[in-house]
Amino acid sequence: MADQLFAAQSRIKIAMVAGEASGDLLGSHLIRALKARFPDAEFVGIGGPKMQGVGLKSVFPMETLAVNGYVEVLKNLRAILRIRRDLTDQLLADRPHVFIGIDAPDFNLGLERTLKAKGVTTIHYVSPSIWAWRGERIKKIKACVSHMLALFPMEPPLYQQAGIPVTYVGHPLADEMPLVPDLAAMREQLDIPLACRVIALLPGSRQSEVAALAETYINTAKLLSEQVPNVLFLVPLVSRETRALFEATLYRLQAQALPLRIMFGHAHDALIAADVALVASGTATLETALLKRPMVITYKVSPLTYRLMWHRKYLPYIGLPNVLAGDFVVPEILQDDATPANLAQALTNMLDHNRVVDGLQAKFMDIHLTLRQGTAERAAEAIAAYLPHAH
Repeated sequence: MADQLFAAQSRIKIAMVAGEASGDLLGSHLIRALKARFPDAEFVGIGGPKMQGVGLKSVFPMETLAVNGYVEVLKNLRAILRIRRDLTDQLLADRPHVFIGIDAPDFNLGLERTLKAKGVTTIHYVSPSIWAWRGERIKKIKACVSHMLALFPMEPPLYQQAGIPVTYVGHPLADEMPLVPDLAAMREQLDIPLACRVIALLPGSRQSEVAALAETYINTAKLLSEQVPNVLFLVPLVSRETRALFEATLYRLQAQALPLRIMFGHAHDALIAADVALVASGTATLETALLKRPMVITYKVSPLTYRLMWHRKYLPYIGLPNVLAGDFVVPEILQDDATPANLAQALTNMLDHNRVVDGLQAKFMDIHLTLRQGTAERAAEAIAAYLPHAH
C-alpha cells in the first residue's frame, strides 16, 4: 500500500500550453519524445488535436488562444485573460514538475512569470525573435523562463549573454523534410509535365496576408505568363477563407484564363514541383529553403506598421533564409518596391540562371544540415534534466 501511494505521488506531471496549430504539432512531437523517457508521465494544459491525440489532457480549448491581429486579440482579450488566470490557479493548486510554454509568447510568458515566481520550473520552447527586433524583451524573458529551447543557432548566444539557461534544439521542419526532394516524382504525382516551367505562388496563410498580396501576385503571374513559355502557377492556400479571397481577386482582375492551379494545402508538394517560388515572408520562406527551391521573398503591410517595424529591426533582411545565411542569398522585394514588374523580373532571373540556382541550393543544404538536430529528442533531453529520476 505504501509503495502504491509513493508511486502515485512520484508520477511525473508536465504542464504544457500551445496557442496555435504550429505549436500543437511541436507539442505532439515533444510529448512522444518525453513519453519515451517517462512512460507514466501525465500531461495537462492547453493543446489542439495533435497534442490531445498523444495524451495531453487539455483543460481549455486551444482555439480561444489562436487569434491573430490586434482587433481579434482585443475582441477575445477577456476570455484569454480569464483562461490564463484560471489555468494559473489550477497549476498552482496541483503543481506540475515543469511547465512548458510552446511559442505563443504573449500568453505563455505572463503565465510563466507567475509560475516561476511561485517556484515552478518554466521552460519556453521557441524563442521570440529578439534577434530581429525588440531585443529589450530579453529582460522580461529572464524573469519568466527557467530554460529556453532555441530553434535557430544565432539565438543561444543572446540568452547566454543575459544569463538565461538555453539549449539549441534545431528546427523540427529540418527533421521532417527530405534533404534531396524529388522534383520529377512530384511532377508525376501532380500530373505536371517535366517540360513545364512551374512557379509556386505562396501569398501567406492568414487572410490579412492574402488580402494584401493577392492582386500583386496575380498581376505578377500575368506578366510572367506573357514572358515565360509553357509556364504553370501553383497556388497552395491553407483555408477556405484564403482560397475565397484569392479567387475573388482572380475574378476581379479578369485573370481566370491564367495557367494557374489552386491547391487546398499541399504547400510542400507545390514547392517540390516548382522551379522557383514567390513567397510571403514568414515560416514559408524557411520551408522553401529546406526544400531547396530558389525564391523571391515579398511582403506588404500597412505603411504605418512598416515604418514602425523597419525602424526597430536589427538586421538588414527579414527572410529566414537570409537571416540564417547572414547575407542576402535570395531577393527581398518589399512594400512599394513589390511591383509586379520587379517581382516578375526577379523570378525570371532565377529561372534563367542555373549557376546561381546551384549555388543557392548548396547554401540551403548547409542551412538544412545545421537545423537538422533531432529537435524533439534534444528538447526532451533538456527538459529531462529538470524532472525526477532524470537519466
